Amino acid sequence: MSNTPKRNPKIIALIVVLVIAVVVALYFLLNQGSNTPETSPTPVAVQTKTPAPEATLEPTPEVTDAPAAQATEAAAPEVAVVLVPEATEAAAVQTSEAPAVLAVSAFPPVALEDLKVGMVLIGSKDDGFSGAHYNGLEGTKNELGLKDEQVLYKFNVPETAECEAALRELVDAGCQIIFGNSWGFMNYMEEVASEFPEVIFSHCSGYKNNGVNFNNYFGRIYQARYLAGIAAGLKTQTNKIGYVAAWADNAEVNGGINAFALGIQSVNPDAVVYVKYISSWFDPTLEKQTAVALLSLDCDVIGQHVDTSMPQVAAQEAGKFGCGYNTDMTPDAPDAHLTAPIWHWSSVYTAQVKDVLAGTWLPINYFLGLKENMVDISPLSKNVAPGTEEAIEAAREKMLSGEWDVFTGPIFSNTGELVVKDGESLSDSDITGGLMTNLLIKGVEVR
Repeated sequence: MSNTPKRNPKIIALIVVLVIAVVVALYFLLNQGSNTPETSPTPVAVQTKTPAPEATLEPTPEVTDAPAAQATEAAAPEVAVVLVPEATEAAAVQTSEAPAVLAVSAFPPVALEDLKVGMVLIGSKDDGFSGAHYNGLEGTKNELGLKDEQVLYKFNVPETAECEAALRELVDAGCQIIFGNSWGFMNYMEEVASEFPEVIFSHCSGYKNNGVNFNNYFGRIYQARYLAGIAAGLKTQTNKIGYVAAWADNAEVNGGINAFALGIQSVNPDAVVYVKYISSWFDPTLEKQTAVALLSLDCDVIGQHVDTSMPQVAAQEAGKFGCGYNTDMTPDAPDAHLTAPIWHWSSVYTAQVKDVLAGTWLPINYFLGLKENMVDISPLSKNVAPGTEEAIEAAREKMLSGEWDVFTGPIFSNTGELVVKDGESLSDSDITGGLMTNLLIKGVEVR
């Protein structure tokens, strides 16, 4: 007789059921994640553009009245539309390459009666540069039917922490969009923009863009400087032309000098340009003193990239001639002034303000030129040499046709280096920054 205990069939069956249940449970636990359908993040359309500072995008014609496109700088690059996951912060944060720009505005429409526009200016409404900006925004105010109390100005704001204070005051006043008109405002505007993402900050002449609520705008003023250079080149008798410049190592300033010199050389290859920097945008006394110093070097035409008409006044007092800047300076020097590169800022102000009203504002950079009527020269005065108008119009037509622009090679530096090859042209990135920051071309001398 066996001593082996008898197995209870009921117990065995129960154990089998329990094992099966455990196996099934483990199966479902291990496969739960993989059986759940995946959901992709909602894609957000963004625009990519060339690296700041060179990024120069056109406003959409059907959204604004601004002519299809400074910037500086010929047709603007096409916009590439891509899709990126909404979850990635790159869609709204500036990188060293370029900020991604949302294709749909993040700002709701604003009723006309609720709109407030602010502007921080480095000078007064009566000086050349700030006066041109003031007149531009006043033009926008009149075109859109805004009341005086809807457009707020902060005049004579230095490029210091006072700029930040002025910006905050305009935010507190309820402005939906705030413009700043000087290079040195850039970092202050960037900082305040990051703190108030519901307010739009638009900066003139810089290169930064955060892809959210901070953009920049400028114009191809170098095109107008080239045309003014033609007037200077045809007028000089000594073949020495002086230039009162604001800042060294500044692409905007040096680009203007180079364009002016190229215009001169196009009609008078023997002429040279003597440059003196004063390290200021606005200093009437120093501007005049510097012009007088250039006149003492036998310069008989004075150009300028400073804000007042004092260099032109100095030229008139010496019986010489000059090309101003920002506004027509003929009234201040009627016997000396030839013409001046000028701005029509209203075009870009009206375009952006209309977008704010419509809820279609995007953080794109504006860089408009002759073609869009953003820049031009003032009417030629009685002082210009014979043939000046014809030579200027011929150059203008070449630029407007798109077949040629100012910085088309060959171009040599004043040290003899070939910097732009024959048939090639500088990119906007090199015009607004990069190469132009330190470049002075052949025929330009710093005195």
